[in-house]
Amino acid sequence: MANTCVIGLGRSGIAAAKLLNRNGWTVTLSDRADSPSLRQLQQQLEQNGITVKLSHSFASTPADRLDKVVVSPGVPWDLPALVEVRNQGIETIGEMELAWQHLNHVPWVGITGSNGKTTTTALTAAIFQAAGLSAPACGNIGYAACELALERDRPDWVIAELSSYQIESSSQLAPQIGIWTTFTADHLNRHYTLENYYNIKASLLHRCQQQIFNGDDPYLREQGLEHWPDAVWTSVEGKSRLLGSPAKGVYLDESAWVVAFEERICPAASLKMVGAHNQQNLLLAIAAARLAGIDKDAIALAVETFPGVAHRLEYLCTYAGADFINDSKATNYDAAQVGLAAVKAPAILIAGGQIKAGDDTAWLATVKAKAAKVLLIGEAAPIFAQRLQDVGYSAYEIVETLEAAAARSAELVEQQDVCTVLLSPACASFDQYPSFEHRGDHFRQLCLPLSTADIAETGDDLGR
Repeated sequence: MANTCVIGLGRSGIAAAKLLNRNGWTVTLSDRADSPSLRQLQQQLEQNGITVKLSHSFASTPADRLDKVVVSPGVPWDLPALVEVRNQGIETIGEMELAWQHLNHVPWVGITGSNGKTTTTALTAAIFQAAGLSAPACGNIGYAACELALERDRPDWVIAELSSYQIESSSQLAPQIGIWTTFTADHLNRHYTLENYYNIKASLLHRCQQQIFNGDDPYLREQGLEHWPDAVWTSVEGKSRLLGSPAKGVYLDESAWVVAFEERICPAASLKMVGAHNQQNLLLAIAAARLAGIDKDAIALAVETFPGVAHRLEYLCTYAGADFINDSKATNYDAAQVGLAAVKAPAILIAGGQIKAGDDTAWLATVKAKAAKVLLIGEAAPIFAQRLQDVGYSAYEIVETLEAAAARSAELVEQQDVCTVLLSPACASFDQYPSFEHRGDHFRQLCLPLSTADIAETGDDLGR
């Protein structure tokens, strides 16, 4: 019987272990962490014949006789133990690649990019589903990919959000349609150079049968037709800004309608999400839908009814005239700059967390232009405070925690003319929260009493 080790006891690792176990592999699941909840999972999985090792750092020995190693997205691909097993010729793949091995007879849409992946993935899935297709979203959103492979009924399409981590460990994954949303410096602590980060993402697009690019992204536009001559390009800036023929492009016309391959589809205003970046996400999703042959009426219906995505400029409540917005997914400077630029000013910005490498120039400029006050939380607070001072911005307070930030925001909106309170951290969450979702969920919970208070005060339900 073949032996495999799955590294990482998260949702994707558990799904991979179950899939391999069902297919007759002897499975060991390894994780460095240990907690009461993980021990409970350990008991459940071991009842199904999966060995679980907690407080365990993966290392292969000859006694393990491993035939395959499967890696969860959070595990560094250059981990010395993984490099060693690859050098030994042991098949080493990511969870996404394992899912591809079982679902490669189904067409995929693979969506990658530094920012915009999640909204584009969710909207693409919603459009495909409105057309009556079984098209679940997976990867960094929705299901773990291997969970789909475990289902008895196979989908019509797989709509996969793919991070550079997942692409790096999935060298054979080849979607029918590939979308590249944006490209800016991110994850350089893992990928080291911008060139390496770019090449990882580009490798996925090269394997796709059809490619769609954001033609308004400066870096992708610079690569242009020379590197991607057969791709579909999009632009919110109109037909004249398209790369290549309009017959192969998707853009906004003078009346702000989406035009795809020279056919008008729907008004961009049908999408109830703020910001030019979300209009760009809309163009990318519609391009994929039209390449897949989906009718424009189904597209228009899906766009009009799309509710948005949690933690991406998610409206929470209105209190004292200010909208409270959860943009916890903004884990880098570029995403946070886009989020702040999209909301109404003057704004109170809540920022901070576990700092990432990157260029903060545009973010700081937008803070100066739109933020009446910045409330700083987490490990990054003193660093951000210094950077704000460096650019001549002094309207900040170090409040340390999200609880304190929410409470202070409520005080400030009662005292000042403020349009928006925005959680857009420009940081990872791992100093205080297990994930950006946990951070955003906590902010939502903190805002609920504010929503109730405002409804009681006005006698009007302000929910949107």
